[in-house]
Amino acid sequence: MAEIQYEIVQTIAVLSESAKGWKKELNLVSWNGREPKYDIRDWSENHEKMGKGVTLSKDELEKLKDAIKPL
Repeated sequence: MAEIQYEIVQTIAVLSESAKGWKKELNLVSWNGREPKYDIRDWSENHEKMGKGVTLSKDELEKLKDAIKPL
């Protein structure tokens, strides 16, 4: 399996932290040298390990924001 390369361009928010120190974060991440996208996932303290997450374009993030705004 090919190694996934990533660069956290900007940390926007830490949403939560587990007892083991992993943090659920909203970041702007460049995956495999591509244009950065918004990303929500769990990260280990040093950002060397990650959990499953979701990656969104700016348009998708804006639609999500509008969808949850009434809540």
